[in-house]
Amino acid sequence: MAARITLDINSAGEFELWLNPEGRDLLVKELLALSETNDHFHLMSSEVASDVEVSTRSYRPGDKLLEYGKVLFRLDEWDARQFPHVLG
Repeated sequence: MAARITLDINSAGEFELWLNPEGRDLLVKELLALSETNDHFHLMSSEVASDVEVSTRSYRPGDKLLEYGKVLFRLDEWDARQFPHVLG
């Protein structure tokens, strides 16, 4: 079966990430590949070439699909210089 990853905001305003086993494996692979030299990957619908394809079909009628996203890897040293307000 093909990887299926669906990102949405449900009717209660909560973020949801729906994954089939192949989608989970792909997402974990991309997460584990993040490093100081490979610091992000994109999530996008098949209409745009990206690292991880996301579904454009919602699970429920009231869901708001998220068709574009980016996962960013951040080291504390980077955030201390660039975004110190996010450090506790």
